[in-house]
Amino acid sequence: MSKKTLIPILGDQLSHNISSLSDQDPDDCILLMMEVDSEATYVKHHKAKIAYILSAMRHHAQALRERGWTVDYVKLDAPDNSGSFSGEVARATKRYDIDAIRITEAGEWRVMAMIENWQGQFDIPVTVCADNRFIATHQEFNDWAEGKKQLRMEFFYREMRRKTGLLVDEHGKPEGGKWNYDAENRKPAQADLMMPRPIHFRPNPITREVLDLVAKLFSDHPGSLDQFHFAVTHEEALRQRRQFLDHALAQFGDYQDAMLTGEPFLWHSILSPYLNSGLLDPLDLCQDVADLYAADKIPLNAAEGFIRQIIGWREYVRGIYWREGPDYVHRNFLEAKRPLPDFYYTGDTDMLCLSEAIGQTLDLAYAHHIQRLMITGNFALIAGVDPHAVHEWYLEVYADAYEWVELPNTLGMSQYGDGGIIASKPYASSGNYINKMSDHCGTCRYDVKKRTGEDACPFNALYWDFLARNEDVLKDNNRLAMPYRTWNRMEPDVRRDLRDSAMTFLERL
Repeated sequence: MSKKTLIPILGDQLSHNISSLSDQDPDDCILLMMEVDSEATYVKHHKAKIAYILSAMRHHAQALRERGWTVDYVKLDAPDNSGSFSGEVARATKRYDIDAIRITEAGEWRVMAMIENWQGQFDIPVTVCADNRFIATHQEFNDWAEGKKQLRMEFFYREMRRKTGLLVDEHGKPEGGKWNYDAENRKPAQADLMMPRPIHFRPNPITREVLDLVAKLFSDHPGSLDQFHFAVTHEEALRQRRQFLDHALAQFGDYQDAMLTGEPFLWHSILSPYLNSGLLDPLDLCQDVADLYAADKIPLNAAEGFIRQIIGWREYVRGIYWREGPDYVHRNFLEAKRPLPDFYYTGDTDMLCLSEAIGQTLDLAYAHHIQRLMITGNFALIAGVDPHAVHEWYLEVYADAYEWVELPNTLGMSQYGDGGIIASKPYASSGNYINKMSDHCGTCRYDVKKRTGEDACPFNALYWDFLARNEDVLKDNNRLAMPYRTWNRMEPDVRRDLRDSAMTFLERL
């Protein structure tokens, strides 16, 4: 038997042009795909998230075989499954005459630490290939960040626009004269608008087998499988991409921050799981968006707002994740210690905005970015919840959550746990923002106009309590100067009532 190269393909590397396959002869390679218990259980991932990844992996293995690759696929319930990536690589090196291992770099510190041990563990040369699905290399991001006092996404985003040529003219100037049109993207939506609907993909036999397996093995994990809706192949993901581009993108800009009761999707793309697992190519998607703008089919604020999410935020948080290192996960600038409330796993709360966001999360493994930042994240921030507990919840419950993208967004942007590396101020808000951007407050059991008392919106007192208890570390933040002036102008008895109201509420949690 001739020597072979073993190429492990991880569950978020489901791209036919993944770098580990580049310039490789299928006759000389064994592709190893592994469903392992350790990846499903290092946190208790949402049942639908596990099912999505396993089904997409099984379909991708089938597609790879059709392209001529030899795929050794280890299912989760295989009798000899070792339960870990390293264990399965060890077993594969014994099954085949392997003289080299080749793999695209993992997206997470935890998995990269395993890979870095393989050469010594197996006494086989290991080549780690850069992930070519991203625009900025690790070195490019570090070069951009070097020497800067503040690492603001906006300026990194402009570099990515120039590098890609997206929405810039021949002189490198932004289309329309501005880099960012976010000010135009904050319109509340009306419930009677005719909203597009994402495609709800019907499970095929492969997916049904996975759903049965997940229901059996992970019954104690959060979430439901009853409304499983994800695309699980490249072709299905392309169908949802077309659906978004044709029917939702034009109004995505205007309403991307809006929230409506009973409407989980609105004009959002529902494409992030497919981008993060590899079924869709991010730059190709952004080019399609830019082309639609160039053809006068969508407005500039929609095109720019969507492209910024991908080549701006997505690339930026990846750069932060790898630059800051594995200890980033333990940072807690505000020293918040409160446990995560139980209702994050049940949705059982009288606060309608939270019950809506959490309820749909448990049903669908999905919520859009404002629900994550300004509802579930905002509440955890102003309630003083431990940011590591918040991080683990987000990593568990969302189908698009991998640590490289989720951790900086949660710990840094949402919880201010890194002390301002990502966010220029804590994203704390009273109920007024929620009332402005949603219809939740009109039918909530709490009154958003009241600040104290049994029927007052809890966000109101908690917001002022958050500012008061963190004043020593936040008072010099220029973006908080106005709310601190307002707080310090309040009468002492008003401030006392607000803090007492917050404490009474928190004690009931």
